[in-house]
Amino acid sequence: MSIEKDLPAADPSQALNDHGMMVLMGGIDTDSIKPVIEWILHENFVKKKKLKELLLMICSEGGDLEPAFALIDVIKASRIPVKTVGLGQIASCGLLIFLAGTRGRRVLTPNTSVLSHQFSWGSAGKAHELFATVKEFELTQQRMVRHYQESTGLDEDTIKQVLLPPQDIYLSAEEALSYNICDAIG
Repeated sequence: MSIEKDLPAADPSQALNDHGMMVLMGGIDTDSIKPVIEWILHENFVKKKKLKELLLMICSEGGDLEPAFALIDVIKASRIPVKTVGLGQIASCGLLIFLAGTRGRRVLTPNTSVLSHQFSWGSAGKAHELFATVKEFELTQQRMVRHYQESTGLDEDTIKQVLLPPQDIYLSAEEALSYNICDAIG
């Protein structure tokens, strides 16, 4: 009997976290975002030995904007630079999270597909409830445009025409680089 068989299997996620890496795959919601937020906060405020950089690898079709913006705020507030790496596909709010990475440290793999679009929403209710929903829609649209501006350096008109038009926009890694969505392809 070998010794390796008697040892408990290592948790790959914990092993990555121990080395300053986290993988965010799949849909964005409070359940998928919570461990990422906790990891960044732990690295910043609890762990005694600080890392020089955190690495967040993202492959996501998008999802809920509210948890995405929560993570975006935590990434931006991190004292430790957060490198983001887009793998496979970064779409919708998965792209917003990717953009939050530290400038100069946002990398797309060569085969990553990027989807940028206006967010979807729907509502039902009484007239006064719908007016409140429209206000939230406008505030969210402003947050998205501001986030794109801060992350890419593009002006509002370019963002609305090229990256947030009425239809979905798919970009290759090279096209994303030309719009400052990423800093490198590697």
